[in-house]
Amino acid sequence: MHSLASQLNQTIQRENPHVFHMLSHLGRLIYFPKEGILSQSAEAKAKAKKYNATIGIALEAGQPMHLKVIQDTLSAYNPKDIYEYAPPAGKPELRTAWRKKMIEEQPSLAAKSFGNPIVTNALTHGLSVVADLFADVGDSVIIPDKNWENYELTFSIRRGAEMVYYPLYNEEMSFNADGLREAILAQKGKGKAIVVLNFPNNPTGYTPGPEEGKQILAALKAGADEGINIVAVTDDAYFGLFFEDSLHESLFASLCDLHPRILPVKVDGATKEEYVWGFRVGFITYGGSADLLSALEQKTTGIIRATISSGPHPSQTFVLNALNSPDFLQQKQEKFEIMKGRANRVKAILDSGKYNDAWSYYPFNSGYFMCLKLSTVDAESLRTHLLEQYGVGTIALGQTDLRIAFSCIEEADLEELFELVYQGVKDLENKR
Repeated sequence: MHSLASQLNQTIQRENPHVFHMLSHLGRLIYFPKEGILSQSAEAKAKAKKYNATIGIALEAGQPMHLKVIQDTLSAYNPKDIYEYAPPAGKPELRTAWRKKMIEEQPSLAAKSFGNPIVTNALTHGLSVVADLFADVGDSVIIPDKNWENYELTFSIRRGAEMVYYPLYNEEMSFNADGLREAILAQKGKGKAIVVLNFPNNPTGYTPGPEEGKQILAALKAGADEGINIVAVTDDAYFGLFFEDSLHESLFASLCDLHPRILPVKVDGATKEEYVWGFRVGFITYGGSADLLSALEQKTTGIIRATISSGPHPSQTFVLNALNSPDFLQQKQEKFEIMKGRANRVKAILDSGKYNDAWSYYPFNSGYFMCLKLSTVDAESLRTHLLEQYGVGTIALGQTDLRIAFSCIEEADLEELFELVYQGVKDLENKR
């Protein structure tokens, strides 16, 4: 084991031995090299006033070399803010701005001890970093039965972890905290669990209410009280898109001091929150003591250095400029109102009773999606029929569930969309 990795492990063991036992084999071995090209280049950048021949970029007239055909489309930006490599942990100014934004939007974070967000190549990369650091073969990853399919690729296929499922909804069609608690307590023999909390949920668009949030925290604490080390990951991809009286803050803040055996990890990003899907700018943030946070940050940066080296600089600059713009909050609110209008329109259409013979729907109050529960036809059969007969695209999940992304449909078109889905159901019923 490299001496730097050993030093980081000693720090983690001293600050919280439970977190050390959460680390995967790779997580214990990884470190960020303090000596080598990056550190020597950083030293040269500060001290080499005559010639700096260290870093692998090309310069011309004191600026990063670039092609006019590219710069012409990016003329509002200084070449140094788009062409140079961003640091492995991300553009420092962006990290600071995102942390400030987190506290402004989640006031309860102000009193918590949590780290500086580390820039990832969007949400999937952030989850992949979590998997690399904490998931080993046979470890349990607990997610609801209605989930984003990429979790299985990230944690199970890549890292060999075992997926443990519980029903998202209980009989009252609210969050199934009892199911979560049972899934966690079932891991007592392993002594470790990775719990992924994704709200607003993909695919259902559901966010728990305040009382349900307390029940979720109680379930996690119950597992920790039984001696289970829990990596509690809040996948906050759709954070802020809360349209009703659900939780309006991430559970990350409440997790930060919940129990010594619980490590809070927040994965979020500009991807969905700021409507910049192709920019691929995300963040990973840890809760804990200062020294623990420093060690985890270095291990995280080591994973980034070993995989993608660093994230794209231009999109980090674009997001930073947006966050610093005086028009940012107003423009974001305008888009929020559009999204809320679409969600409310969907609910009004479904609550009209017009389609009750064809489906019911799972509770939704946030995010980009909602799910129909089909009563009479198979979801995959309906999906393919809608696509081929009506040119309508939807997502089939299992036998009964059909996911509809109202986020990408104009409010004026939503009624026609559901009319076509209903017609598709009737077509299939008549073929029997």
